[in-house]
Amino acid sequence: MLLGPLLVLLLLGGTGPASAHAALRATDPEDGSLLKSAPRHLTLTFTESVGLLDDSFRVLDPDGRRLRTGEPQHAQGSGDTARVTLPAKLAQGTYTVAWRVVSADSHPVSGAFTFSVGKASVTTATVDTGPAEDPATKTLYNLARYLAYLAAVLLIGTATFMAVCRPPDAPVLHRLLRAGWWTLLVATLALLVLRAPYETGEGPLGSLNADSLTRTLSSRPGAVLLVRLGLLAVAAAYLVRLAKQRKPYGWSGAALAVGLALTWAAGEHASAGIQVPVAMTSSALHLLATAVWLGGLTALVVTLYRAADLTPATVTRFSRLAFASVTVLVVTGVYQSWRGLGSWDALTGTTYGRLLTLKLAAVALLLGAAALSRRWTARLATVDAATVARKQTAVRERVPETVGGPPSSEQPPQTDVPPPTDQHRRALRRSVLAEVTVGAVVLAVTTILTNTLPGRAEAEAAAGAPAVIGASVTNVPFDVGTPGGRGKVQITLDPGRVGDNSVEALVYGPDGGVSIVPELRISFTHPAKDIGPLDAELTDKGGYWGNSFLNLPIAGTWEMKVTVRTSEVDQVSETRSVVVR
Repeated sequence: MLLGPLLVLLLLGGTGPASAHAALRATDPEDGSLLKSAPRHLTLTFTESVGLLDDSFRVLDPDGRRLRTGEPQHAQGSGDTARVTLPAKLAQGTYTVAWRVVSADSHPVSGAFTFSVGKASVTTATVDTGPAEDPATKTLYNLARYLAYLAAVLLIGTATFMAVCRPPDAPVLHRLLRAGWWTLLVATLALLVLRAPYETGEGPLGSLNADSLTRTLSSRPGAVLLVRLGLLAVAAAYLVRLAKQRKPYGWSGAALAVGLALTWAAGEHASAGIQVPVAMTSSALHLLATAVWLGGLTALVVTLYRAADLTPATVTRFSRLAFASVTVLVVTGVYQSWRGLGSWDALTGTTYGRLLTLKLAAVALLLGAAALSRRWTARLATVDAATVARKQTAVRERVPETVGGPPSSEQPPQTDVPPPTDQHRRALRRSVLAEVTVGAVVLAVTTILTNTLPGRAEAEAAAGAPAVIGASVTNVPFDVGTPGGRGKVQITLDPGRVGDNSVEALVYGPDGGVSIVPELRISFTHPAKDIGPLDAELTDKGGYWGNSFLNLPIAGTWEMKVTVRTSEVDQVSETRSVVVR
């Protein structure tokens, strides 16, 4: 029930590039710098902790030969840095550095920059910035990640509903538990297998490499997934005992739920950045509250449709449980929003802030549906209590006949027929189903938020970006999809030279006015040097699309591919050449 709406949003919202949470803050030496003497180390500083790969640094000398460097490591034990030792003697000329690391929230991040020793080279060496994210690997990995999240919600929420709300023993609830367990197991195994090719940008078959699984198991994300598998093994024994005795085990089940929630907190963004202990606690509580509410809603709506003997007391208990979950969600959500945004301006000035606003609107709608469910729950409980009272009154008012006496001409008092509760149950089913549907939207936006650069990180990266001057402007016409309809994209590349550039793009419709499109993507490829595609990673800035951190490592003629999505299902791509000085 939760899966359908989520997959729709995933397909619509996941066609663009995923933004990692770690952003490059600074490089030492600086990009494009001219040094009098050769440096001994290369150091990159990011906005949060990053993981290192065996091939995190590739350094090419002025002649295009790869240098033999030391093993990548963190500078002075700081998790937000990446450092590599250079050879003792470097010749004069321009050196090109291609780098690739893994963000704390598991996303790979890559780029390139140059520096010169003594004097700049006339030509710059060819650099391979590493393979782009393989579409198949990326799709499979993200699907497994979202399915794992949904399965945890279903598993934890259903178990909590059975333990706290004490519904009638419905076999369908046990099937829900088994479905959640198996889905989480398969999704976790898929994440473990796909982890290595996802980091390196290879296709799914890259997981067959002999050292792929070993490399994954030695990393923090791999260790977290192993812990999750161990907890699932314990959960399997719990479910077997539950199936035999039909009685949930409160404390053991609660411990398993907390352990599973902590595997998400330890493997994603909460484990990096500011206030890590508080953030991990808040993240785990947020996931548990989400599971208890939305997973419990799923169990409730299934029970409402399948169990005829569901008592109002069960619904009332869940109503109280849902209220407590919402309270936890509000408290932890406010904290996580502050941690991710960092300022009020980021609420409207960043993609993360706009997604957060959308989530808040959906949560408000969800609370409205929950209030409606609580009202129908109260009515159902009132009718049930009135029915019981009438039956008790009818028993007391019955007049027994005297044994051996003449038959009484009076009939026993007739009781009023209690008002039917079917209409109340149907209304409650509809309102709970509405909660589940809106809850799916909230869950979808939440999962998309985990793939979006937080406003705080974006602001920190912008603060360290160098000022640039000059610009080049390119107009790219495109077909808007209507007969004779032609629009254009005006792209400003500033300063249009080697190093960091900002990209701003305005979309104009056939009438010459600024047009709003669902999505705009731009990538750069240098065919002669076999570099790219480098994704510009544009974000909607409210009227225009932009990004301040596009690094073009070498000069020459680049192919700029512009893809405009004109509707939710239609898109058009055009390619133009741009010269980078």
